[in-house]
Amino acid sequence: MRPVIGVTGNIMQAPEDKFKSFKVNYSPWGYTEAVRLAGGTPVILPMTEPTCAAHYVSLIDGLVLTGGEDISPYLYNEEPHVNIEATSPTRDAVETALIKEALAQGKPILAICRGMQLVNVVLGGNLYQDLAGQANVTIQHVQKSRPSMATHSIKVKAGSYLSQLVADGCLINSIHHQAIRELGEGLIVSARSKDGVIEAIESQEGSLILGVQWHPERLTKHDECSMAIFQDLIERSLEAKQAVSS
Repeated sequence: MRPVIGVTGNIMQAPEDKFKSFKVNYSPWGYTEAVRLAGGTPVILPMTEPTCAAHYVSLIDGLVLTGGEDISPYLYNEEPHVNIEATSPTRDAVETALIKEALAQGKPILAICRGMQLVNVVLGGNLYQDLAGQANVTIQHVQKSRPSMATHSIKVKAGSYLSQLVADGCLINSIHHQAIRELGEGLIVSARSKDGVIEAIESQEGSLILGVQWHPERLTKHDECSMAIFQDLIERSLEAKQAVSS
């Protein structure tokens, strides 16, 4: 049976003039399509109230945390940097609740870009609010090429969970101006770019959390490693589901 994978949604104004007064719950197509191709049944989780998180998580077998806005620095006790971009406190609150519930209920997480950053913050870590302002950053982390192109390599930690899925030195895409600075509790770094930026994290013990800074959902059609990341979520979700039912 295909596991049900919750994909976090967002809100935007309807694009057509006659519907401008409508707000739309949505998630970019690449996430749900990657889940489907990997063998899961994707369900978009609308941005509602944090109090709904426990019920939502009880209905799914795994969780994809999607990319998007910057994370509010108030979540890690900082004032906003001059170059911080748009934040969404509502989204931060809803997804924080989803992360906590997924961990409490033992539901596997695949955290992508903003999602990885938020997992880190929820577990007590913090972020570089504007990566380009760091002296050691020498790689283009907000690529000018189209998102479906891989543009820089990563160094994958030998023996990490990620190393079973992604080859050391593989090329990834890069569309982020924030990044993890200090790591949250119970996490380890499993990949970095050549200029030292954290590109992937995972659970220190077990395989409940896997986070990547890049966007594998934009690469799955032509990159086996990207598809392997989603197939792994399906496998982890099935294992967690079987553990609950047994």
